Amino acid sequence: MNATVAALPSRKTTFTYLLAALAGLMFGLDIGVISGAEQFIQTEFHISDNYIEWIVSIMMWGAATGAAGAGWLSSSLGRRRTLIISASLFVIGSVLCAFAWSPAFLLVARFLLGIAIGVAAFTAPLYLAEVAPQETRGAMISMYQLMITIGILGAFLSNLWFSQHGEWRWMLGVIAIPGALFLVGVLRLPESPRWLVMRGRSEEARDVLNHLRSDDATVEREVNDIQEQLKIPQRGWHMFLQNRNFRRSVGLGVLLQVVQQLTGINVIMYYAPRIFMHVGFGVNAQMWATVIVGVTNVLATFIAIAFVDRIGRKPILYAGFLVMAAGLGAVGTMMNMGTLTQGQQIFTVSMLLVFIVGFAMSAGPLVWAICSEIQPLKGRDFGIGVSTLTNWVANAIVGLTFLSLLNGIGAAQTFWLYGGLNILFLLFTIWFVPETKGVSLEQIERNLMAGKSLRRIGS
Repeated sequence: MNATVAALPSRKTTFTYLLAALAGLMFGLDIGVISGAEQFIQTEFHISDNYIEWIVSIMMWGAATGAAGAGWLSSSLGRRRTLIISASLFVIGSVLCAFAWSPAFLLVARFLLGIAIGVAAFTAPLYLAEVAPQETRGAMISMYQLMITIGILGAFLSNLWFSQHGEWRWMLGVIAIPGALFLVGVLRLPESPRWLVMRGRSEEARDVLNHLRSDDATVEREVNDIQEQLKIPQRGWHMFLQNRNFRRSVGLGVLLQVVQQLTGINVIMYYAPRIFMHVGFGVNAQMWATVIVGVTNVLATFIAIAFVDRIGRKPILYAGFLVMAAGLGAVGTMMNMGTLTQGQQIFTVSMLLVFIVGFAMSAGPLVWAICSEIQPLKGRDFGIGVSTLTNWVANAIVGLTFLSLLNGIGAAQTFWLYGGLNILFLLFTIWFVPETKGVSLEQIERNLMAGKSLRRIGS
């Protein structure tokens, strides 16, 4: 009987983590789906590369808008209700994209879809950071990134199927189905215990933690730690203005999100078929190669999940930036050679996959993890909101400029540019990024507020 009672919280805990991480699936689906649809949209509506850049990037501008309001929503309504709102908007936006009768209407529909993604991208990692125990927090947040990669792969597979008949409307509309399933499931999520304590509902927080933790002592310790942090009177924007140490953590979160986007990952995710066209592939080969990118992205994410809470964040980031720089440098070199033989094409694709491995095992999941860990409790909504907003603005700029770079400075030079940036990001990680493995959120906050250098706030 005791074993049965002990198993029940385990099932509830697993359901909570997985369902919250499914917000990443919606994110990934919409990242991946546009890459296969864009060439068919361009053909049907007879629009330019510049207009395609706007159709791709408008979702990120919507996401930036959603991220800007997500802090207020999650603070006022709670994490759970905010996720419900996000899921609802995702379903509506997906359906509208499928029925778009003009490029202008498609822009509006993708902007709405972006709002949903921006709200989810803010709220889901925040929720996971607040419900996961500290010893598995990194892996739980990495699970969110895994679901993003699975969503991207699912979209690539869907694109492969519908591309046989050029059905871009089905590509964009079919993702409403998992969105609806997520909406149904999120109604069963418990509220974040940290948010409940912030609202003076400590008993409800204890009830939630009793379902998520293994013993009463752990529950009481977490509740007491949160209550202790709540004694700090500063909050959000006022805290940002008044507290230099909080401004440091916000600034680090902003820079980390810029770093993640300028690695070049979404160049691949948004424009993979176009890149494979430059390598010399036909339409069907472009779609299959894109699927291989998606599979690699999923599998490599397991590296982060397996090792993030064992060997730490920074060693994985070091390896990831080196791998990404090498992969993009090689791709640029091959493209600089002009027309490629079949063997050279295969090598170029292989090096692109090396880059994907580097990102998926490092900057992909770990930037979200670190950004959720370094912000103090009273300013966490504001801090993560600012960094998430930055992610989407940088994301939009990448989506809006890639085809222009290809047409302007050339494919080889574009990939060399992104490869060089990854070397700079390695140095940035050495100098500024803290190691947060196995450290409680409360300890990180104490170190930050004591004025320790940013790279030492996890020690």
